[in-house]
Amino acid sequence: MAIEGPESIDLEAQRAELEAVLHSEYFTRAPTLAHLLSYLCEKRFSGEANQIKEYSVGVEVFHRGSSFDQNADSIVRVQANRLRKSLAEYYAGAGASNRLHIAIPLGQYVPEFKSAAPRRGEGQPALADPPEASRSGIESARTRQAEPWFRLSGRRTWWLVAALALLSLGLGCALLILRQMKQTTPAAGSNQSSALPAESQLGPPMGEEVRILAGAGRSFVDHAGKLWNADAWFDGGTAVKSSMQNIWRTQDPGFYRTSRQGRFRYGIPLKQGIYELRLHFAETVYDPESTGTGGEGSRLMTVRANGRTLLARFDIVADTGASRTADVKVFTGMAPAPDGLLHLEFSGEEGKQAILSAIEILPGFRGQMRPVRLLARQTPYYSNDSHWWSPDSYFEGGQLAAYTTPVRGTDDPELYETERWGNFSYAIPVTPGKYSVTLYFAARHGDWDQSSSPSGDNRTAVAHIFDVFCNGNALLKNFNLTREARETDVVIRKATGLEPNAQGKLLLSFVPVEGYATVTGIEVLPQ
Repeated sequence: MAIEGPESIDLEAQRAELEAVLHSEYFTRAPTLAHLLSYLCEKRFSGEANQIKEYSVGVEVFHRGSSFDQNADSIVRVQANRLRKSLAEYYAGAGASNRLHIAIPLGQYVPEFKSAAPRRGEGQPALADPPEASRSGIESARTRQAEPWFRLSGRRTWWLVAALALLSLGLGCALLILRQMKQTTPAAGSNQSSALPAESQLGPPMGEEVRILAGAGRSFVDHAGKLWNADAWFDGGTAVKSSMQNIWRTQDPGFYRTSRQGRFRYGIPLKQGIYELRLHFAETVYDPESTGTGGEGSRLMTVRANGRTLLARFDIVADTGASRTADVKVFTGMAPAPDGLLHLEFSGEEGKQAILSAIEILPGFRGQMRPVRLLARQTPYYSNDSHWWSPDSYFEGGQLAAYTTPVRGTDDPELYETERWGNFSYAIPVTPGKYSVTLYFAARHGDWDQSSSPSGDNRTAVAHIFDVFCNGNALLKNFNLTREARETDVVIRKATGLEPNAQGKLLLSFVPVEGYATVTGIEVLPQ
């Protein structure tokens, strides 16, 4: 069936569909996305679709100012992708029966209004909606009504359609069971009892996201373009603001300058589902300057979720190895209590005060954490394979560098435009289990050290020979990036079976042997 173009659909119907979407729970709880969708549609309604550009959206919707640089700030691309996901969720659920569907095509910002294909042919008896797994079989059976032997009427037609539907359902279920048995049967010699999703399926699950900035009186947008709301749903404790300027292992030190301290709790409303909880901490009170020695032992705390202990006698400084350092603890398999709330309790021990910088609640997997993908850059990035890469985080030491010359040997050169170089480390928070870590490097053969000759004569290439360790164990020894990149600029190395240290971190250390260490991207996937 042909899909109607936007011009053939009544404007009044389009406005009605927009109102239906905006009043759905998918968008009433996401005002930023609702504002973006409303702006895009109203521009289209008024005949100004040609004015919908990334720059204008950044300035008019996200108030970035006239100096907005979309190459350095990806807020529009990030929020547009969130909008596409929310629309897909809505039309897969509450809006599935709507006659019109709104879509934002990839690479564009002008919305499209499309007529949804009807579920049943004209004049056919209505059957109860089948399970999703069998619907394709039933629909294929219905298409046979144009054939001569199917030209029956009345009750006999109904029974024949139903019989074909049941037969398709049975065959579909049998094939599904056989395929599942084949996929989950362990290979000979394997001690794995069940298969986890394939690596290609480990994209972030979609759903409700909650971000709360503890102790803050206003919202905050981080380097990843994520909106953190002002403090809410708390009881007890005191909002505290710190004057500390430097917070290590983060690009957003201001994020950690507010906190809630004392004895307090949160009751956060959530839809039913599985979530990943990420608690953000930083010790901003006790350090060598305030104690004369160090911050260890100055603060001990317990954290509980729905009555279950997550952290006991937790010492932030001992966990991170220093004060003024961002610390993230990850917990999977979280779910709201029967009252629809996630109850979090924070209490100090031995007369100490608990402290919290932020709460992050994301749609999660059962039994494993979400993928971690980091790029050594200041803004997020969507790669050609539709993976979302967060901006640099969890790092200490080294420097960022960006390049304009594209690298060879990849269909996604923008992924490799930046690097962190020097002597540095990453402390990536994970949950207990085993992980694969993939490191992405870019060799830049045009980097030269001209210090020996200002005129450029007798130039020598900058060396990149270094070691990479994970929790003290060598992943790469005397790794010579220039030598490894003989036929292509891109080098990728993967290590498997890695487990976190006692602090729940994969501590990746990049140590120079000659010249500098370097890395472009880090990908961490649960095995």
